Amino acid sequence: MSLRINPNPAADLLAAIELNRQAQNTAQQQIATGRQVNQISDNPAASAEVTLNHIQASEDTQYLQNISALTAQGNTIDSTLSSVVTALTQAVSLGTEGANGTLSAANRQAIAQEVTGIRDQVLSLANQTYQGSYVFSGTATSTQPFVLDATQPNGVKYIGNTNVNSIAIAQGNTIAINVPGSQIFTNAAGDVLGSLNAMITALQTNTGLAAANTNLSQSLSELSNQRVFYGNTLQQLQSAQTYLNGDKTQLAQRENTLIGADLAASITNLSQATVATNAILSATGQILSTMNLLNFLK
Repeated sequence: MSLRINPNPAADLLAAIELNRQAQNTAQQQIATGRQVNQISDNPAASAEVTLNHIQASEDTQYLQNISALTAQGNTIDSTLSSVVTALTQAVSLGTEGANGTLSAANRQAIAQEVTGIRDQVLSLANQTYQGSYVFSGTATSTQPFVLDATQPNGVKYIGNTNVNSIAIAQGNTIAINVPGSQIFTNAAGDVLGSLNAMITALQTNTGLAAANTNLSQSLSELSNQRVFYGNTLQQLQSAQTYLNGDKTQLAQRENTLIGADLAASITNLSQATVATNAILSATGQILSTMNLLNFLK
């Protein structure tokens, strides 16, 4: 019986080595990236879906950036209006004190000075800026909205406009993000700046104090009503932020399901491919030794 040996085993051995090397490289790449799909050819269908996922995640990220910026601005505006409420509450208290018939003219003038200081504080708050833009000018954000103007019936002039800014915070969800300053500070239902000016005049002249106080209280109430808009907007932003963060988490989980590698399996595959490669190399050495021996014996 003769020993039959493949006279040209090199091609088969090289092919086997290359196959195992590819398996090693694939396993190593999966371990390094945590992905079983590292190029389109690995799984075209999964790659296409992942591309769509990335587009959606990118949109979510942009919306979240919008929301973050709007939330910061909204908090600034709400804090500003809170300061206005505090100032008006103090002004109402001073107006009540000034209406006391036992006060001297000098005392009323002193209270008028205090209310004037409050009026100037509220005027400054009504001209509040955020990152260089006036927040109570409607959409005319580069224009200071309020100036004192004695020619106006209420003693103040609004230079902004009555337009509203809107921005997308999710796909198909756009919200208004501001209330024009005229609606907040010079509303016919409660003219904050006009009522403060009227209170100053009433204290200085000792006339119409009761009516001035009533109007000032009504202005405080109306401003509080207008402030609700920003509270509701902040809640909407929080809800949208929660939704978008949840959507990004789901997209990440979906991507991991589509292309995530089973690291335990990848490690096993790497080990098996390495062992197989070493075995082939060892067998190659033995075959070459046998062939050399046979050639020697001929």
